[in-house]
Amino acid sequence: MSLTAKTPSPGRPKDLEKRAAILEAAKLLFPARGYDGVSMDAIAQAAGVSKLTVYSHFQDKDTLFIEAVQARCEELLPSDLFVPRFEGPVRAHLLRIAHAFFRLITSDEAISIHRMMSARTADDSHLPRLFWEAGPKRVQEALTAFLQAEHAAGELHVPDCALAASQFFSLLKGECHARLLCGLQDHFPQAQIDRHVEATVDLFLRAYGPARR
Repeated sequence: MSLTAKTPSPGRPKDLEKRAAILEAAKLLFPARGYDGVSMDAIAQAAGVSKLTVYSHFQDKDTLFIEAVQARCEELLPSDLFVPRFEGPVRAHLLRIAHAFFRLITSDEAISIHRMMSARTADDSHLPRLFWEAGPKRVQEALTAFLQAEHAAGELHVPDCALAASQFFSLLKGECHARLLCGLQDHFPQAQIDRHVEATVDLFLRAYGPARR
């Protein structure tokens, strides 16, 4: 009996293209219109697909929102940034993570989503929880794992990696993020960003640098 190789379904590449188009539409519409202002019809129209196609890839609006948040985080703060490589000083690695995180949290989309989450009422608390788990929690867990690896290798001395990860990101937000949220500023000069990020990383390393022998 002869064996024949299975050929991929002819519709598969097109399905992936449609899924990508739906995600792209969601990433644009949710920050621009808010969660309540976006319908699956609107996303279908923006993506150039039918509403049935949207539902075939994402079971409901919550699922689509979560995946849009995750996709945007991965674009600006890719997961491979958190892979310890132990090549060169740890400071350079932390600087790359810090710059990527700062770009993410100060992007127009992130500021819009943050304001959207802050405007939710106690009766509608599921959306902030979904956002937290899809975005901030995943990023913090990734940094925690990175710090644990650096601690185990002796590159850093971090007794509580989860706490240190939270501190690192909080320091990076600082006054800059608060000013953006309040609408006092819409951007920062690159020199100011570099100074802020480098000062934050250096402060972090003074607290968690390798234990002196």
